[in-house]
Order: sequence, then C-alpha cells, then structure tokens
Amino acid sequence: MSVQIINTKDGGRLAVLPEPDYLALVEAAETLVDIGAIDRFKARLAAGEEELLPASLVNAILDGANPLRAWREHRGLTVSALAASAGVSAAYVSQIESGKREGTIDTLRKIATALNVMIDDIVVAPEPVLNAGVTNAS
Repeated sequence: MSVQIINTKDGGRLAVLPEPDYLALVEAAETLVDIGAIDRFKARLAAGEEELLPASLVNAILDGANPLRAWREHRGLTVSALAASAGVSAAYVSQIESGKREGTIDTLRKIATALNVMIDDIVVAPEPVLNAGVTNAS
C-alpha cells in the first residue's frame, strides 16, 4: 500500500492512498463490523435472548398460515394450554387463529408473552391497499 502524506496549511495531515487500497480498507472495516454483530448475536443466543427459527415455521407464515397458530404449534402448545398460560379462553384463541376475531391489544399482548414473542410476530399483516384514493384524471 502506497500512502502519500500531505501537510495542510493549518497543521493537519492528510493521507492519500490509491482507490483500490481505500476500497480494501473500507471492506475490511465493514467485515469487522459484521463480525462484531455476529459475535453479539452469538452471545445473545447463548444467553437465551435470541433463538433460531426453523425454516418450516418461517415458510409456513410466508405461505399464509396464521402466525399465531404457527407459533403455537412451533412451541408445542395446544389451544387450551396457550389459553391457560395467557389467561384467556381457548375459544377466544381459536377465534383469533381462525380469523373470526382480531383480538384486543391486551389479549394479544398476553398471548405473545405466553409464546415468548412480540405481538407483531402473531398478528396477520393487513393486505396492502393499492392505489388508495388515486383517480385517473384522463
């Protein structure tokens, strides 16, 4: 690596290096950041603060399975066991899973806590509204 040092009028020093050397340094720095993120994740995983999810769970949700049902089954719980753990009725959990009811925030929070997930993990994402309020002016 060839580096040229330039002294500025105000006493500062600048290092000038060829672009390929600069790009290699940037890539090395990004790699170190990535390694640090991986190390932090591994530490959280070892401490039980993170978990690895099987592809079958992720694919089921991506393929349209009800996320609450997918997580409940992944955790190995029956509707009754999840309901008891969350302090809600089994019928209510079943209705949320079948899409007959949405569930209140309080209920979803209890269920999410019982499953050890975030509320966002168990709710069905709404369908996107395309061209909402857009009119054709032609």
